[in-house]
Amino acid sequence: MRVFGYLIRKEFLQLSRDRKMLPLIFVAPVLQLVLLGFAANLDVRHLPTAIVDRDTTSMSRDLQERFFASEYFDRGPDLSTPAEIEAALMAGTVDVVIVIPRGFSADRHGGLAGQLQVLIDGTNSTVGTAALNYVQGVVAAASGRTAPVEVRSRVWFNPSLETRNFMVPGILAILLMLVTMVLSSLAIVKEKELGTLEQLNVTPISARQMVIGKLIPFVIIGVVDVALVLAVSQVVFGVPFRGSVLLLFAASLLFLASTLGLGLLISTVAENQQQAMLTASFFVMIPMFFLSGFAFPVESMPPAIRWTTYVFPLRYYLVIIRGIFLKGAGLVELWQQFAALAGFGAGIILLASARFRKRSA
Repeated sequence: MRVFGYLIRKEFLQLSRDRKMLPLIFVAPVLQLVLLGFAANLDVRHLPTAIVDRDTTSMSRDLQERFFASEYFDRGPDLSTPAEIEAALMAGTVDVVIVIPRGFSADRHGGLAGQLQVLIDGTNSTVGTAALNYVQGVVAAASGRTAPVEVRSRVWFNPSLETRNFMVPGILAILLMLVTMVLSSLAIVKEKELGTLEQLNVTPISARQMVIGKLIPFVIIGVVDVALVLAVSQVVFGVPFRGSVLLLFAASLLFLASTLGLGLLISTVAENQQQAMLTASFFVMIPMFFLSGFAFPVESMPPAIRWTTYVFPLRYYLVIIRGIFLKGAGLVELWQQFAALAGFGAGIILLASARFRKRSA
């Protein structure tokens, strides 16, 4: 028992001397619990919604107010033409479009059922199902004892609201992040532990050449992984792919710039592989998993947490690949996400390279 006591004491002394491990062990779990506890919410609220009122009567305006008085629907852009409706749904600026046709009030006053057309973005099956239920709930409450309202719904991009069609493209993003970021950070830290990194520092190779040489193999691995996952998603799962393969690979390369930059940045902070793995898990992978929209709808998060999701590159990549897979969206609809990914990738690579050069000097 005395031997075990010495060993236990030794481990605690070793942990207490490692200043970088203590925040990972005690501070990070508390921060994550507070942050992710708000994010982990499957109740969908604040759906961006556009109502096209072609009836323009007091009854139709009253119905509009009922929708926006609830916490489930937020007023979106003003739309009028079918082309504007299609563009808004394709770009993701609205999740729901409700069309009140002409004669809606006249039909109800005449004892006939008033008809509503409801168009829902079904790329996120959870959001789509919730939106349809919320619309029917508001309409049922508005009908009261008067003539009923008939809801004619149409789900776009994922008509059957298959969860698989929504999840498989997201899994591609998660796998790409895990493989490239973790492998790159561990590979560099391992060389640091073995001393081979110091040997490279005394060679004529510049720090920039060293960074590029270390990251290019993982870029190739990432591209191969994207091709493999794309093939499996089609052959095994039958997920529809309606967009451009070249655009998907272009987005993946931009995302790889962010993940590999993060891997390089982690390697400049961590002194050993254990620290690298814990840092990647606690401060990057788990927050990205919960706050990117992969696990929980961004719309369901409190406003303060919702704003933090914009700092994670995975959020933009998920919008891109789901848009390409299910909507057939192009650069016209996705240019903002591409621009954000390019900005994040360039910024992270520059920061990580600067730290790497400083540490290697």
